[in-house]
Amino acid sequence: MNKYIIVFILVAVVVLLFYKIRSSFATDSNKVKQKITEGALVVDVRTPQEFQITHFPGAVNIPVDQVEMRLTEFGARDRSIVVYCASGGRSASAKSVLESMGFKDVINAGGLSNMPKY
Repeated sequence: MNKYIIVFILVAVVVLLFYKIRSSFATDSNKVKQKITEGALVVDVRTPQEFQITHFPGAVNIPVDQVEMRLTEFGARDRSIVVYCASGGRSASAKSVLESMGFKDVINAGGLSNMPKY
């Protein structure tokens, strides 16, 4: 009996962690669309090769490993910024770096497939 309780608790913890991690990768698509409509800077943090294949219209390419070195390209610290990558992991890292550098309005849109369709 105790073995089943432990397994249930472990499964519950894994499920909760999955949803917590997943929610940190992506934001509500309506909020992303609103920010873009209002003029947010859209930044693709994938590699230049990935960006060249396809990207969100109007996005600028600043690879995640260059974010900290290229802070001036993001503009004012209060500017709205939407970051995305292929699946949400790199954009989560970019969001974290930007926020640690004082940017106050950064949204992780997740992957390119999560970006609004126009």
